Amino acid sequence: MLEETYLIRALIGGLAIALVVGPLGCFVVWRKMAYFGDSLSHSALLGVALGLATGMGVNLGTIVVCALFAILLVWLQQRRILATDTLLGILAHAALSIGMVVLSLLNNVRADIHNYLFGDILAVSWGDIYWAVAGGLFVLIALVVLWRPLVLATVHEDLARAEGVNTFLVQLGFMLLMTIIVSVSLRMIGILLITSLLIIPAATARLLSRTPEQMALFAGIIGVLSVIGGLWGSLELDTPSGPSVVVAATAIFVFSLPFTLWLRRSVR
Repeated sequence: MLEETYLIRALIGGLAIALVVGPLGCFVVWRKMAYFGDSLSHSALLGVALGLATGMGVNLGTIVVCALFAILLVWLQQRRILATDTLLGILAHAALSIGMVVLSLLNNVRADIHNYLFGDILAVSWGDIYWAVAGGLFVLIALVVLWRPLVLATVHEDLARAEGVNTFLVQLGFMLLMTIIVSVSLRMIGILLITSLLIIPAATARLLSRTPEQMALFAGIIGVLSVIGGLWGSLELDTPSGPSVVVAATAIFVFSLPFTLWLRRSVR
């Protein structure tokens, strides 16, 4: 009975995240923002430290820190002080290091750093599930609302401005959506692995689709299959659940390559 309970929790949380990170990851791939996603997830450790130190909770602390990270990055980009990749490197590694230092100073708080870094979807609580479902639903609705301006700004930013799209607000909104999904998936997938789940299903879907809508749909489906396959592998082989989900996503990507090459040759 206990095993069934935590497996149900893991499935609900994993599927709630997978249905969102797939479509959201499409924009990460299109915009070539993989490094931003990686940097954002690194800054999440400072959010963990803030949440534990202040008592506000890990999820809320992570959202606050990641949101500030995104806003600060956009502001610094507008000032053109340094190249974006340089700013990302400075902010991400500074936040990661400060987070580790703060956690080491919290003598009265016990934190399992390994779970935050690599995730443990089988150990999540119902509270984590509520955060995942609520955050995932919010991001999914916001993504549907922002879909057209986001696609337009991604394809051609100048054309988007000509169409009346505020590209600055669209970019900021997209970063904040990524902030939310990184925050709510922290305990399940882990700081070091969440970017993989954003990129790999979307990259696989790109091989198989012809339109942005198809790619978003396929990415969501591949994300769901990755979570199911990863959980099954973790239970059967007694392997870490977060890395197992990423391995499952990678396996789908690898096996889709020959099919994609065959399909392209047959179309010719």
